[in-house]
Amino acid sequence: MQMIKSDDLEKELEKEPTYSVNERRDVVKYLGALFAGGAALLMTQKAGASVASLVSSRRKHHWGMAIDVRRCVGCKACTIACKQENKTPSGVSYTVVISEPLEGSGTDKPIPMTKPCFHCENPACVPVCPVGATFKREVDGIVAMDYDRCIGCRYCITACPYGARFFDFGERYHGEKNLAEDVVSPEYGQYRMREIGESPIGNVRKCQFCMHLQDEEGQYSQAEGRWPACAKTCTGKAIHFGDLMDPNSEVSKLLYARNAITLKPELGTNPSVYYLL
Repeated sequence: MQMIKSDDLEKELEKEPTYSVNERRDVVKYLGALFAGGAALLMTQKAGASVASLVSSRRKHHWGMAIDVRRCVGCKACTIACKQENKTPSGVSYTVVISEPLEGSGTDKPIPMTKPCFHCENPACVPVCPVGATFKREVDGIVAMDYDRCIGCRYCITACPYGARFFDFGERYHGEKNLAEDVVSPEYGQYRMREIGESPIGNVRKCQFCMHLQDEEGQYSQAEGRWPACAKTCTGKAIHFGDLMDPNSEVSKLLYARNAITLKPELGTNPSVYYLL
């Protein structure tokens, strides 16, 4: 039986962005199609493990948050820090602070908590985009926007069950000069100047975990200050950020030690942002 080189296999996998890599039967079915004449693929336990290892290597990180509702004081420093970092204009805030009863908290009293994009594992916003402008990065799980593709249809805003997306109508702050209008935004490392008739005006915008602060390896560094602005600035130390794939990260340890919930779990979106009770 002809063997497939690992490099060739990686190229074939990249051709199928919607291919499920979580179920071995899908892997077997797909690999079987690579053999001429549809020859059956027989995989030993060892071979199966190597294929699984190759497939899983496509995800290097899974960035997420654990937000401690016991420590959030509703000060909105996270909202201000986010606007300062991403230079967002009037009407666009990537993280907002809400105050409402939290299901599963054991109380019906309103609880202040910050709410960014949840970077879901199964994001409802992605499949509804007709031009592929909103997408989930396989390498780290971040749900991002392509401003050059976005046509402003706002289907993703309607589909998002968490209200985490905003449309840039071109609104401006009034009065003195401000960062949102007079300084380029570092978002996605593109350093765009916000000008009428140019993206991101007319586009949907959202939290992207300050992705521009990653290094060339896709890593953040809290020690170097390359950390999402909301988590770095939180006065109550309620926002914890890190790699959910790393068992030694702060977020992983908190999720192991504390009772945590996600919002609207019945929808099956599997958010990467958890709330610690």
